[in-house]
Amino acid sequence: MLHASHRGALKTRRELLQLGGLSLMGLSTQQLAALRARAADDSPLAKHRQNSCVFIFLFGGPSHIDLWDMKPRAPVEVRGEFKPMATATPGIHLCEHLPKMAAQMNKFALLRSMRHRMPVHGPACSEMYSGRPYFGPPKTDQATPEDWPSISALVTRYGRSAGKLPPAVVLPWYSQFVGQSKRIAGQTGGRMGENFNPVLLNADPGKVDFEASGFKLLEGVGAARLKSRRELLRQLEASIRQTETSFGPAAKTFKSHAETAYSMLQQRAFRQALDLQHAAPGEREAYGMTKFGQSLLLARRFVEAGVSLLTVNWDDDTKHDKVSPQWDTHHDNFKKLKNDLCPKFDQAFAAFLQDLDQRGLLETTLVVVTGEFGRTPRIGEFSQNAMTQKTGRDHWPHAFTVLLAGGGVRGGQVYGATTRDAGYVADRPISPADLAATVFRHLGIDASQRYEDHFQHVPRKVCEGRPICDLG
Repeated sequence: MLHASHRGALKTRRELLQLGGLSLMGLSTQQLAALRARAADDSPLAKHRQNSCVFIFLFGGPSHIDLWDMKPRAPVEVRGEFKPMATATPGIHLCEHLPKMAAQMNKFALLRSMRHRMPVHGPACSEMYSGRPYFGPPKTDQATPEDWPSISALVTRYGRSAGKLPPAVVLPWYSQFVGQSKRIAGQTGGRMGENFNPVLLNADPGKVDFEASGFKLLEGVGAARLKSRRELLRQLEASIRQTETSFGPAAKTFKSHAETAYSMLQQRAFRQALDLQHAAPGEREAYGMTKFGQSLLLARRFVEAGVSLLTVNWDDDTKHDKVSPQWDTHHDNFKKLKNDLCPKFDQAFAAFLQDLDQRGLLETTLVVVTGEFGRTPRIGEFSQNAMTQKTGRDHWPHAFTVLLAGGGVRGGQVYGATTRDAGYVADRPISPADLAATVFRHLGIDASQRYEDHFQHVPRKVCEGRPICDLG
């Protein structure tokens, strides 16, 4: 609990922030100091197109065997109900319910040989988000202080972005199970320090009248008034510094939040990226007016603005389904994929790739699509979750597919292979660490750098994996 004098001081600072129509964004003192240092750096990044990455996470674990590693010659209890569809690349087939993606097959690659050994959501997510094997037993789905730092947290610390923008942004939420008090494991700074958490844009861009809370000026507060109010805040710094003595780090963090919030609001590219209500005619509709579709549109706009890494976490209303939330299809696997998941993903992802390509961004933007694992080779097979029904597929980390596009990756290719039932990797296995290393290499981050592990008090390399080098 806060002392009464501290609560009063905090109220005063909150009022100062509201003068500019801003809100706290979850940024730490160290993170904000790094942002300001980058803003002052006269780097060519602000003048030339830099490499970026969009990391798309399909929370729940999409069924690889039903979508992009189909086995039409396998028994019906393995191959399932869907038929393969020819694509723009001869010899490569996708699920019949992904027609728009099939037409864009020449723009992306299928890495069919991803694998790890973790069958529980939280630890499996941690492995994919961080690129490290989970540190403990497969017991928890929720974040813990021991979590490895996510790729986005490491990019926040070691990456760069153009102008005054943060290196890494997560939208539209941190993946989380409804009913759990904490986010799913492995999405933030973890044992490297929560002060390196990426910027979280927690909002629903699928709303027609979408506005990002905390990133809009109050009515009547233009650039001139914003500048004068920022000057007022600076004049009050002496008082704030006196408060810091008694209030501690929170006052310093508040001041850093305000400084960076003002700086980001003054970035025209940042404001324009968020302004979906004034998007070009038909632009929003092309992606689909869903939370996922509009999140991908925001990601493209942030890439144009100069952000290095965008993490787009899948979110939809099925998160309230206690048995099969989102891509976790323990029951009605085929019905849910056909009627809900595939149409939303197909439209948004195909539009996203086409948009990047037409705008000349695909060459410098690496696009990654993954979940935490795949699904069981046999329908109704029990592997981890006893709630799996005869119409569903259970968790399966032993082989699944990652989609890669852009960033020098040659589209229209298949990398690796699985066994006849899509159950195990048969050729060119890939680990989460290798995928992370590929992202870091593309963003120009030296993976041999070391950070202090605050949990075990030892130095850790940014990444232990090896970049996938034969995709061009």
